[in-house]
Amino acid sequence: MEFKHVSVLLEETVEALQVKPDGIYVDGTLGGAGHACQICRRLGDRGRFVGIDQDEEAIAVSTERLREFGEKVSIIKSNYGQMKQVLQDLGIHKADGILLDLGVSSYQLDNAERGFSYMADAPLDMRMDREQTVSAKDIVNTYPEAELFRIIREYGEERYARSIAANIVRARENKSIETTFQLVDIIRRSMPAKARNGKGHPAKRTFQALRIECNHELEVLREVLDEMVDLLNDHGRLCIITFHSLEDRIVKVSYRRNENPCTCPPDFPVCVCGKKSRGKVITKKPVLPSEREQKENSRSQSAKMRVFERSGT
Repeated sequence: MEFKHVSVLLEETVEALQVKPDGIYVDGTLGGAGHACQICRRLGDRGRFVGIDQDEEAIAVSTERLREFGEKVSIIKSNYGQMKQVLQDLGIHKADGILLDLGVSSYQLDNAERGFSYMADAPLDMRMDREQTVSAKDIVNTYPEAELFRIIREYGEERYARSIAANIVRARENKSIETTFQLVDIIRRSMPAKARNGKGHPAKRTFQALRIECNHELEVLREVLDEMVDLLNDHGRLCIITFHSLEDRIVKVSYRRNENPCTCPPDFPVCVCGKKSRGKVITKKPVLPSEREQKENSRSQSAKMRVFERSGT
C-alpha cells in the first residue's frame, strides 16, 4: 500500500516557521514528509533538518522522499517526547523552528491492518510504534471497567462512555475482543438508536480515546512542551497542529503559561515571583484550514495550528 498523506495547513505552517536558509528545523511527527519537503527546499547549504517519527513505515517513505536534500537531513526513529536527547545525539543544542503535526496520517487510517479505523475490519491494534508491546486490543481486554469508562469519557468526550465500558467488559467475559468490527458492534449496541444513526460514525469517539491511550498521546504532549520552548533559539518558533479539543487545550494553556508565567496574586503592584516570560504567542486565535482545503481534504476540518515564538535575549 502506498504511503499517502495530505499535509494539513502546509503553506500556513511553513510560513509561520519563517524558515532561514542557514537555520535548524525539527519535525517531531515526520509522517510522509509533506511539511519536511517544503522546509528543506528553503534551506541553504548550511541549513539542517531533523525528522523524527516512531512509525517505521513513515521513516522508510520519508527517507526516500527527502533523499534529494542530502546530508542536511537527519531522520531518526523515535517519539517526539525524546526530542532533546535525539538532538543532543546529533550534536544539536538549539533549533530555529520545531513542528508537530499531531494528526494520525491518512496512511495509518487507510491501512486496515493497523487497526486505527472503524471503517474496516482488522486486528484491533492502533500502535503508532509497532515495536511497543501494548495495543488497543490489550486495553480493551484487560483494563478495569472504571478505567475504560474514564478513558472513553475523557479522551473521547463520549456521552455514552459508561454504557460502552460496561458492555466491553460484559462482552470480553465470553470471548476476547480481537477486531475493530467486534468493538464497533459493541459500541453500537451501547447507544440509543438516535445516537447510532446520527451525524458521524458512532465509534469515532471511542476509537479516538483508545488511540490516545494506546500511544500516550496527551501525556507526552504535556510533558514535552516546555522542553521544546527551551530547545528554541532566540526568535525560534514552535508550530503545533492539533486535531481535537484536548490537544488544543493543552497547547493553548502551555503557550499562555510560557508567555506569562507570573504566579503573583493579581492585586500585587509588582511581580515578586521572579518568573520571566519566555516568549510570545503569535496566534491569539488558532490558524484554521481555508474553506478550499476543508473541501479538498475532509480530514483537515478539525485542524488548528498555534504558534509560539521564543523571546530574544
